Amino acid sequence: MADGSCRRERRRALVACVLLVLAFFLVPVEPDPNGLRLTLRSAGTLLLVVTVALLVTGQVRRQLTAPAGGAEVRSLIRLAVALVAGLLVFALADYVVAYSRPGQFVGLDTRVDALYFTLTTLTTVGYGDVHAQGQIARVVVCVQMAFSIGVIATGLSIVVRQLTQRR
Repeated sequence: MADGSCRRERRRALVACVLLVLAFFLVPVEPDPNGLRLTLRSAGTLLLVVTVALLVTGQVRRQLTAPAGGAEVRSLIRLAVALVAGLLVFALADYVVAYSRPGQFVGLDTRVDALYFTLTTLTTVGYGDVHAQGQIARVVVCVQMAFSIGVIATGLSIVVRQLTQRR
């Protein structure tokens, strides 16, 4: 990949990550008394989670089979953006559960708390200051852990391996 093209791809990835973070902090999560809108929002959220899961999984698969060269760098950058998206989707899901069902999480009161909890879960650090207490929260976190182990951890290991091999 030409140097200019690589820089352009990195800039696009950075812009995409910034937009994803902005969306995470700005998307409305207030409960909706209108049953139809609530159903549509729930379906949209589920669709978003499935879409991100498919995107991350597809990028991991492509990276594992990508030949060396420019396509590999482009695929690696897209994988990194998809991983950020996956992280933010889970953080938002945790926040929505905490916001809409008080008592499901202990110590998760803000979107920053949700991002912090998702990162500590993803990295398996788990300080314990924020944790799932209710059954709904535990189900969400179980899905998050399975996805993290199977997809995000694989994707992150690919990104780290590729970046360390390049240097």
